[in-house]
Amino acid sequence: MPIPTIYLDHAATTPMLPQARAAWEQGAQIWANPSSPHAAGRAARAALEDARARVKAALGWQGEVIFTASASEALAIGLGRAKAERRLVSAVEHDAVFRAAPDAQVLPVIGGGIDTQALSEALAQPGRAVVAVQSLNSETGTMLPVPVEPVRAAGGLLLSDCSQSAGKMALPDADMVVVSAHKLGGPIGIGALLVRDFAMLEPSGGQERGYRAGTENLPGALGFAAALEAGGIEAWGTSEQDRRGFIARLAAHGQVLEPGVQSSHIVAVAAPVISATAMLIRMDGAGFAISAGSACSSGTLKQSRVLKGFGIDEDLARRTVRVSIGWQTTPADLDAFADQWARINA
Repeated sequence: MPIPTIYLDHAATTPMLPQARAAWEQGAQIWANPSSPHAAGRAARAALEDARARVKAALGWQGEVIFTASASEALAIGLGRAKAERRLVSAVEHDAVFRAAPDAQVLPVIGGGIDTQALSEALAQPGRAVVAVQSLNSETGTMLPVPVEPVRAAGGLLLSDCSQSAGKMALPDADMVVVSAHKLGGPIGIGALLVRDFAMLEPSGGQERGYRAGTENLPGALGFAAALEAGGIEAWGTSEQDRRGFIARLAAHGQVLEPGVQSSHIVAVAAPVISATAMLIRMDGAGFAISAGSACSSGTLKQSRVLKGFGIDEDLARRTVRVSIGWQTTPADLDAFADQWARINA
């Protein structure tokens, strides 16, 4: 018999909420192209615009919403077409940021936040800058301070990747915000770039007011809106107390990485001896789905770029795994994993 899996990899993707699945299925019945001028197309357009308004309302966003196929695409639009001459990004951003801005200046992270001196010096250089600083790191659960005031004072644009925090905590006061539906209980294949004003971006033609080409994913947009309206982290099956107690249990048989102010639903924890790869294999065999804090490339275990950016030494990074909690996680799931973690690392 297959071993039942307790899924604790919600930072990678989380199952659709029932409300989102129902909305997605409803959207699949509205099959016309929202850009078509006939009655069926106009009905699809009305449903799409309703979903857009609901996403804005649920996130408390006063600007514009561009629906995309993913957070990666939203980052590519925001960083690639922002009306700015330079790109500055934190050292611990997601790989998608570095793909979207391969020539960006990388800003070091100190004490769980951007090095303010390095940021000031970079902003003082000629040319308008767009600065990318995530709100919550996907690998460690660290909540980075988003440097609104210095970027605005320098006349720059601030972009924040909120893929891991949207729907769980308030959005930062950024000029552009990136959101991913499948991180918060919505469907895969839909994300959004929130932008204060379209004037901040160079248009490309096509759909989404001319800022993103391709037929809109109406079922995905409806599922996205429904997932946000279903409630955030306060509606989950675990409380803040449950999650903090779980983290304490892991720390009793390992080292919880805390490079800054930490969230309670993404935990990076290092085993005392066992490598991350071996831990993943053992946990998977015992019926637990987690992920590694280090990446394996060409058969050689390499230190995670993110952990290195946070100043985590290579040996500790080699033993680090990520455990991430979601809306369907129960206190019993956390207890079961903590028990298994203690047995392996006793």
